[in-house]
Formats: sequence, structure tokens, C-alpha cells
Amino acid sequence: MSVRIRKPLFLSCLLLGLVLLCSTLTYQFSVQHGIDALREQGNRQLELHTRGVESEIERFVWLPGLLQLNPVTLQLLQSPDASHQLEVNRYLAAMNERSGTLAIYVLDSGGRVLASSNWRRSDSYVGEDLSFRPYYTDAMAGRPGRFYGIGSTIGEAGYYLSSPLRVNGRIAGVAVVKVRLGQLEAGWRKAGADVFIADENGVIILASKPRWRLNVIHPLSQERRNQLAQSLQYHWASLPLLQLKSRRTLSPGLDRWELSDPDVAAPEGRLFLAQSRTLNDTRWQLTLLSPLAAVKAAAWTHAMLAATIVAVLTLLLIAWNERRKVIATRLSAREALQAANSELERRIEERTADLSASNERLLAEIRERELAEQTLRKAQNELIQAGKLAVIGQMSTSIAHELNQPLAALRTLSGNTVKFLARGAYDTAAANLKTIGELVERMGKITGSLRSFARRSEHADGQARLETAVDAALFLLQPRLSRHPVTVQREFDDVLLAIDQTRLEQILVNLIGNALDALQGVPAACVRLSGQRDGGRYQLTVADNGGGLPEQVRQHLFEPFFTTKPQGSGLGLGLTLSASLAAAANGTLQAQPLPQGAAFVLQLPLCPEQELHHV
Repeated sequence: MSVRIRKPLFLSCLLLGLVLLCSTLTYQFSVQHGIDALREQGNRQLELHTRGVESEIERFVWLPGLLQLNPVTLQLLQSPDASHQLEVNRYLAAMNERSGTLAIYVLDSGGRVLASSNWRRSDSYVGEDLSFRPYYTDAMAGRPGRFYGIGSTIGEAGYYLSSPLRVNGRIAGVAVVKVRLGQLEAGWRKAGADVFIADENGVIILASKPRWRLNVIHPLSQERRNQLAQSLQYHWASLPLLQLKSRRTLSPGLDRWELSDPDVAAPEGRLFLAQSRTLNDTRWQLTLLSPLAAVKAAAWTHAMLAATIVAVLTLLLIAWNERRKVIATRLSAREALQAANSELERRIEERTADLSASNERLLAEIRERELAEQTLRKAQNELIQAGKLAVIGQMSTSIAHELNQPLAALRTLSGNTVKFLARGAYDTAAANLKTIGELVERMGKITGSLRSFARRSEHADGQARLETAVDAALFLLQPRLSRHPVTVQREFDDVLLAIDQTRLEQILVNLIGNALDALQGVPAACVRLSGQRDGGRYQLTVADNGGGLPEQVRQHLFEPFFTTKPQGSGLGLGLTLSASLAAAANGTLQAQPLPQGAAFVLQLPLCPEQELHHV
């Protein structure tokens, strides 16, 4: 073989080997990089899904313990007669409808259902023996119960939360709440994610794909299957094994799965990166499956691109080497300079275009945030106005009674005045007219206070006189104060606070009104308003000697729509709005327990002129 033939052959083999080596290395690097990127993305998605599941469960954790506060429920456990059962059934049905749960029911100490929210339905739980359920045994042992299973009555899956019910320190029954978690699956499917949750038995209880549900992710012994069948935790499900063709662990919490899916023809479509995480307060594992098909496809694309680039570069290098022999050095240098200038100009143009686009995006984001801030402020003002009207609505009966008395007196006095004028008794008629004027002035004060309290306040800033605000709040609440003997103690300075006058009045009406609610039926009832300066701020404490605030109530006091009042007596917005109004004025509102009663501490900044005057 001549030299002329051997050299091209050697160069061709070298080029082919270089192309294969670069494509192989690029493929491996691209696969590893793609898996790393997919893992990071999966970790973020896994965190979001985990927080979503945990927050969905935490919404209902407090519900079973709430039944401990219902005296009729405790009476039913002590004496299970028909009247108590009917009242508890109605209470549970109303609570179930408001909270959006599947069912709420009460078990006696033997595990039999005494009352249930579905007592009207043909598949009611009332009378069933559920002592075999783990949530019953956990609650009877004094622990909160957590259990996922399929109902033994109609086969409806749900998450069960239980809590012991104590009477005189003894566990006399169990409160159970059944929660629907199917909305999580709908959210996963809407997001296009392949997600499932397996319980402590390895059984998939929630999944984005319905065919995965009630499959097991690892083999179960026949003895364990018999135990689960006897417990009826999964009703009569056969619990088939999830069809995994292969499973390889890459790192702790990270696996490579290949599913046996007949619906997917390409083998690459059955490969997934499986990432798992244990949920808080449970033994459940949430698993996210990220498809590897895109990573494989991208790796092949990068490998082909690398091979093409290497081949082109090599050919260009050979061509340039041949061309270099025939082109003068000056021409080569000039062309190189022109190429450099062109590249620099292109980069400048690209950089300028990128900066312009970034500037436009920033301006758009600023406009969107300003619009969102205006919308939020408007919504907050509307909610504040709704809170005012709710307070006025709650006082409507007392205000109507307060106005009816002067109206009746006006009707009597006006009729008598006509008669006295006809008889010529002008002195008596003049006295009646004077009394009528005083009654009209009194009615005007009532309606004027209501108008001032209901007036819309669009701004959080302003100035408010504390003593004026307290007088206005007590005047609005005077009908309630007159019906029940309550002593009001005032121990504060008449300071000028940096908050709108009507907003301060609304906060005080809510706090004093809540104190009056807590004092119903309390002997020697007393509301104490005390204040003290704290640097450039003023701290006003509204305290009562009522029943106090239990820990489970105090944790949810400032949540919207949370209330301990009877149904129809409040919206649960008073403290939420009061805290929001205080925060808008750079202040705070906190609740503090007392040995007897409760106290709410309102702290607001003093006006600058008030601070100078104090100094």
C-alpha cells in the first residue's frame, strides 16, 4: 500500500475514532447532567407536593379535639339518651357541612358509634362497632389517632383523625373525623405529575394514576396479607404488586425504575427517576416519578451534535491547513481581524437586545406588582367595612330596642301635648315638648354614632384620640352593658395615637364586645381598660374575668372565620380584622391568658407631637 493511500486511510480512521469517543463521552456526561438536573427539579416538586399534603392534613387536625368543648357531647357519653343523641347528631352534621369533611362521629368507650354527622342517611354509622379500627385503640390509649383506610359501610376511602374525649379526667369516648384526600390526586393530575403516596404497609393509597391505587410497592407475605384482609383496612382489595420490570438504587431516596406499562410502546417511556420523602407525623412515603425519556433523547441529541461538531471542526481544520499553505499571511490576518470585529459587534447587539428585554420585563413586573398592591389594599378595605357592618348587624337587636323606647315615649308625649294645648295647659305642654326634644337628641346621638362607626375608612394613617374612641365604643355597646351588670374600669391616659379614628373604634368595639360575650353569666363581671407608655408606643390592655382562653382556642384566635360563639352569633372575623387594622398602623394585637379570664394587648405608635409633649 502506497503512502498516498495509507495517509488518508489513517486520517479517516483517526477522525472516526475521535468522533465516536467524543459522542460517547458527551452522551454519558449529558445523561449524568440530565439526571442531576432532573433530581434537583424533582426535589423542588417533591417539597411542594409534600407541603401540600401536610398542609391539607393539618387543616383538620384540630377538629376531633373541638368536640371536647361541646358539653352536650360529654353528656351523651355519660347518659346516652335519645334527646342528647339527636342534639349531638345535628351538631355534628352542621360541623361536617361547615368544615367540608366526609364524616364526624363519636364512639363510646366500647367502640360503638353513638352519634354521627350522617345519621339521616341509610348508610349511617350510628350503632356500628368500630373497636377494631386502630384509630379507636390509639385514642383510648390517650394518643391522637391517625389512620387511612376504606370505610367498612360503603367502601369510601378517607383519612381518619381521632382524639380521646375525657369526662372528669377519664377517657369516656372517642371523637373521629373522616377527611377526603382525593382532591390531592386531582391536583397532581392537573399538574401533569406522576406522584403516589404509600402507607406504612407499602400500599399505594393516593396516586395521580388511578390504576396504581391499592397496589403494593414491595412484596407482602401471605401472613401479612391475611392480617390486612381481616382488618378490612383496604376493604376487599386484592393488593396486587406494582409491576416493576427493574429497580436500581442510585443514592439514598433516589431510584431508577422501569415500569411494565403495556400502554407505552417505547422502552424509554417506561424509565423513571423515583424520589421519595417521608411525610411529617406519619409513616407515609410520597414518591415522585420523573420520566427519563427526555433525558435519554437529549443525551442522544447532544452526542450526535458533538459528533457533528467534532467532524466539522476536524474537516475545517484540515481545510484550513491546506488553505493556509496557499493564502498569504496578510490576508489571513485581515480576515481574522474582520471575523473578530464581526463577532464583537454581534455580541454587543445581542447584549443590548438582552438588556432591553430585561428592562421591559422589569417594568412589566413593577406595573403588575403596583396593580396587585392596589387590589390588595382595596380588598382589605372592603373586608374592614364588612367587619364593621357585621358588628352593626350583631348589635341591631339591641339598637332597635334602644330606639323603640324613645319612640314609644314620643308617641305618648306628642298625643298628651295635643290634649294639653287644647285644654290651655301650656306649661305642661311646654314641659312635654322639652322632653320630646331630649328624646330626639338621644336618638340622634345613637344614629350619629352608628353613622360614624359605619363610615368607610380608606386610609390606615391618621390620628385618633384614645378616650374619644373608648367613649364611642362604650356608647355603641351601651345596650348590652345595660342588660347585664358589668363594671367597666378605665385606667389609661388620653393619648393621641397614629391610627384612623374609626379604625381604632372598630378595634375597641370588637375587643370589648368579645369581653362582654365572655362575661355572660359570670358573677361580679368586670372589664378593665388599662394603658401604659412603652417608648414611642402606647399599650392598651382589655381584660375580663370570664372563663379564659384554652390553649387550643388561643392557637387559632386570629385565624379567619374561627369563632367559639354559637352558630349565627358571629362570623369569626372580629379578631382577624382587628389584628389586620393594628398591623396596618404599625401596631400589634396579642392575646394573653390570665389566672381568671383573658386579656388582649393592643400596642400602637404615638403621634409625633404626642411623643414631644410627653418628653
